[in-house]
Amino acid sequence: MCVTAVESRPAGVALTPSPAGHRPFGARVKAFVALTKPRIIELLLITTVPVMFLAEQGVPDLWLVLATCLGGYLSAGGANALNMYIDRDIDALMDRTSQRPLVTGMVSPPECLVFGISLAVISTLWFGLLVNWLSAALSLGALLFYVVVYTMILKRRTAQNIVWGGIAGCLPVLIGWSAVTNSMSWAAVILFLVIFFWTPPHYWPLSMKVKEDYARVGVPMLPVIASNLVVARQIVAYSWVMVAVSLLLTPLGYTGWFYTVVAVVSGGWWLKEAHGLQSRAKAGVTGAKLKEMRLFHWSITYVSLLFVAVAVDPFLR
Repeated sequence: MCVTAVESRPAGVALTPSPAGHRPFGARVKAFVALTKPRIIELLLITTVPVMFLAEQGVPDLWLVLATCLGGYLSAGGANALNMYIDRDIDALMDRTSQRPLVTGMVSPPECLVFGISLAVISTLWFGLLVNWLSAALSLGALLFYVVVYTMILKRRTAQNIVWGGIAGCLPVLIGWSAVTNSMSWAAVILFLVIFFWTPPHYWPLSMKVKEDYARVGVPMLPVIASNLVVARQIVAYSWVMVAVSLLLTPLGYTGWFYTVVAVVSGGWWLKEAHGLQSRAKAGVTGAKLKEMRLFHWSITYVSLLFVAVAVDPFLR
């Protein structure tokens, strides 16, 4: 899951790293925080905490929520730092990643590697000792999947990278459930699948916007190797499956009327936006008039609304 502003600079020009003697302490702290990609982690927490309310069928222990959130931040932060370490070569050539700490030189590669590994170890122990070892295993699995399977294996080799690599972003749902119950449930699996089918149509519109960046560094995101119409059709297909899966919770007895209303209305609006993008792509619209970022921004609103409904629904049944 990615929420990133696109920076502007001449294509393919790497920034000059900051000399070691010109790295103020405050700027260094901000750089290490930036390595964790806080804006992305916000979305991960949005999918973790509401599931804890659903698992508890009410208000979960607040200390447990805090421990789970902090552990999740440390784990995802470690994964993101290691991702930046591995991708530092292409980050220097892409507009949207030109301000990352390794590119600017505010953090050195060895520092980033040690930082990422340290967060991975600390987060796993944190979960195991303060939450439970099932959550610790899921957290470590998400980190390794993102770093090894997505970043090292899939990202530069296949257009299906974000489809299967997105599994790492689905695991916080399972972590939230396991933190409360120390077990798994079909409710958690269904919400896992919602995020799985949400990830490609969430990320592909952003990839359409910055596909020149990916093409420049040889990363075969779907919009790089396929036409806008092909990408839009894929977005529509995944969107329909996502909405259908989101509605399974109610007939299986896990949610009530409130969640159902939110899922239907927000899902319906999503499908409207997805089909609108497909219509514009089919008409040959390009550039700003394609309005692909409308769906990207709505996707964040959609997942927020849906999971807030997951948290609120137990109180209205």
